[in-house]
Amino acid sequence: MTRALINAPKTARRGEIIEIRAMLAHPMETGFRTGTMGKAIPRDIINRFVCTWNGEEIFSADLFPAIAANPYLAFTAVATDSGTIAFAWTGDDGETRTAETEITVT
Repeated sequence: MTRALINAPKTARRGEIIEIRAMLAHPMETGFRTGTMGKAIPRDIINRFVCTWNGEEIFSADLFPAIAANPYLAFTAVATDSGTIAFAWTGDDGETRTAETEITVT
């Protein structure tokens, strides 16, 4: 299971530009390496990352094998309304994992 470390402000003023950061603890195995027995290690990467604010997409990224283990993503958004900032990422296994945080906009 992939863990996510999310860093976003708990409060912001309406119209303020905020920075949102996420680090996904994931090996991002490319499938090109071989294990100790000479057998290829299966590919296991995160393919897609999406961030929504109250259900509206504010950031997305397609990830590829060249991305390092434990991908770190940072982006900015304009604080408009209080609510939920949700994060979702999908891997090669087809499973989508999620995390979320709340923000209060005054």
